[in-house]
Amino acid sequence: MKPLTVLGIETSCDETAAAVLRLDENGRPHVISDVVLGQAAHHAPYKGVVPEIAARAHVEGLDGTIAAAMRDANLGFADLDGVAATAGPGLIGGVMVGLLAGKAIALAHNKPLIGVNHLEGHALSPRLAPGGATFPYLLLLVSGGHCQFIAVMDVGVYRRYGSTMDDALGEAFDKLAKLLDLGFPGGPLVEKAAQNGDSKRFALPRPLLGRDGCDFSFAGLKTACAREVERLGAPTDQDKADLCASFQAAAFDIIEDRTRNAMCMFDTVWGAKGRLVAAGGVAANQGIRARLEALAAERNYDFIAPPLKWCTDNAAMIALAGAERLRLGFSDDLSFPARPRWPLDEEAARLRPSHQAGRKGAKA
Repeated sequence: MKPLTVLGIETSCDETAAAVLRLDENGRPHVISDVVLGQAAHHAPYKGVVPEIAARAHVEGLDGTIAAAMRDANLGFADLDGVAATAGPGLIGGVMVGLLAGKAIALAHNKPLIGVNHLEGHALSPRLAPGGATFPYLLLLVSGGHCQFIAVMDVGVYRRYGSTMDDALGEAFDKLAKLLDLGFPGGPLVEKAAQNGDSKRFALPRPLLGRDGCDFSFAGLKTACAREVERLGAPTDQDKADLCASFQAAAFDIIEDRTRNAMCMFDTVWGAKGRLVAAGGVAANQGIRARLEALAAERNYDFIAPPLKWCTDNAAMIALAGAERLRLGFSDDLSFPARPRWPLDEEAARLRPSHQAGRKGAKA
């Protein structure tokens, strides 16, 4: 197998990222460079991602980010075998910025273009972990905009088992942080505050707990937290810590329950011993990882997660998805469109259109 070197570009939300990745002759990925330009300072005054501000920040920062990734890799564009750019789903303004940049580089240097589904980047990101994840595996993709279970059988071969019926868990984390005035981004701040809290103080709901299937619902949990904040009036630091701890306890119970059901579905096809993979920004939460590791051990599964820096949005996973597709002979022409919504499993989305990936943005 010929080694492949691919530039990846990621601009689907509030991270401007570029990376260079090489698949060696054995198909193993090696991240040569990985540059992420965060936008937290741009969005912090609004306590959430503002799409127009995100798109403008991508325009301002992407050229420099790509140049830095190429410089860190000590490569020129002529050394690339292809250019991969996120083509969706995501905030459409940002997606267009990155995809157009990828098209321009591909056109100027006569390189193949690969339009990558952002969800496929997350789905394959565990292959960046030491030792990698081999197919098939059960993926829990949990982030600010997405929350779903996917059976990953091979590159481009996916089956969705369940997804959120309303909000993504990461969006609920961000909403709680906004209600408590903790700052932005909310997930890590809620996790930090919860360390000093009493997880049993607030009796919060656990939607769908004990029900069949592996769909999620977090809107009721989010609303219950909002009511507790309203009831408290002016929450003290201890109030905030207790509510964050109680919120996390509820979220962890839901995740464990839904994952257990998804494992049962996976077992019917692939047997009693499998691989459980967690990806997405919320998968960086240590409490969630601990619950999933314990559940995997109980069910005789291997638990795999990408390194923390590749859980959140990044271009290394986009470069990997692009390289894997290019290795199989796939590429896209320059008319490939940007898509604000793009389910990884098109058939599941067609059959269950009410189940969306989730929502993320300043108006959440």
